[in-house]
Amino acid sequence: MTRPLLPLTARSRGEAHRAATPLELFFDLCFVVAVAQAGAELVHAIAEGHAGSGIANYAMVFFAIWWAWMNFSWFASAYDNDDVLYRVVTLVQIAGVLILAAGVSRAFEEHDFLVVYLGYLVMRLALAFQWTRAARHATDPGERTMCHRYAAGVLLCQVGWLGLLLAPEPARPWVFLVMALAELAVPLYAERASTSAWHAHHIAERYGLFTIIVLGETVAAATVAVKSGIVENDALDELLPIAAGGLLLVFAAWWVYFVVPAHDRLTSSRQAFLWGYGHYLILMSAAAIGAGLEIAIEQAVGEAHVSTLSASAAVTIPSALFLLLVWLLHARYFKVGTAQQLVLPVAALAILMCSFAGRWAVLAAGLVAAAAVATGVALTARNPATRGAGA
Repeated sequence: MTRPLLPLTARSRGEAHRAATPLELFFDLCFVVAVAQAGAELVHAIAEGHAGSGIANYAMVFFAIWWAWMNFSWFASAYDNDDVLYRVVTLVQIAGVLILAAGVSRAFEEHDFLVVYLGYLVMRLALAFQWTRAARHATDPGERTMCHRYAAGVLLCQVGWLGLLLAPEPARPWVFLVMALAELAVPLYAERASTSAWHAHHIAERYGLFTIIVLGETVAAATVAVKSGIVENDALDELLPIAAGGLLLVFAAWWVYFVVPAHDRLTSSRQAFLWGYGHYLILMSAAAIGAGLEIAIEQAVGEAHVSTLSASAAVTIPSALFLLLVWLLHARYFKVGTAQQLVLPVAALAILMCSFAGRWAVLAAGLVAAAAVATGVALTARNPATRGAGA
């Protein structure tokens, strides 16, 4: 950083050695605080027998977290100039997500989204300011129009989100659905005027880093739950299969996600939008694996008011969804032959079937996931035409 204020102009897509900055890494870590809060409340809701409302609230809160993170990441990929004003506005966005995190408990327990909305408002106003600043420094009329459309779309959506505060509770899921679609439409509309100069390698790295952090939070949450179960209930025999299976699931999730070069799929805005939007479910399912493991642990020690099947499904459903979505969004484009293509879909189905294995369900699911990785590696070794590694 040479001067405190620099023009906020588009960066080059061909920029070499583009990597995530320390500010972006700090941004990710703070966002995971909100992810952890949402996961903890999901665990509490399901353990108390309120799975339906808990999952609905989790989907809404996670969307706010993910969408704010995603919008920042794509903007930063195109415009990050790392001057003082850019840093300060980014720190404001971080403050917004911490405010949102503070309101997660009230959103789940009292269906009060005021604090969540205020945190989201802080993040989105900061982003609209960044787009307005980029428009001011744009030299191309199409790019200037794109920036103005982004800023206007962000602000208009904030008005729409007031429906979560004003609408009667039964109507709120419909408000969420309409507004989520409106948010998703903003980039599609804005970039009809011009395409933002996002960097494929940088975007792939940003998503990968956030996935790692979410998986790490999953391990941390499950570890704390296992420790509590052992200390408070002396239930090592009951918890060891869950801990081992959970660890295998997380290891396999990491392996499967990073085994192929995701940036090779980001060759156009259409492909990049589809890939980026699909990560809502990928990241949500990755975070939900940790919540599911906590539920399985609480059920094993008698602290959760759910059946063994429900507790097992809380782990197997997000795990299967994660594998299937990673295959659908980018892994399948790097597979050669029917056998390689079938590994992840078959593994996802097998993991779902493990839900019926009683107290051994999580361990069985972990072994299936590990077997899928081993099978993918073996098939790749036998076929030199395959790009990337196994699974």
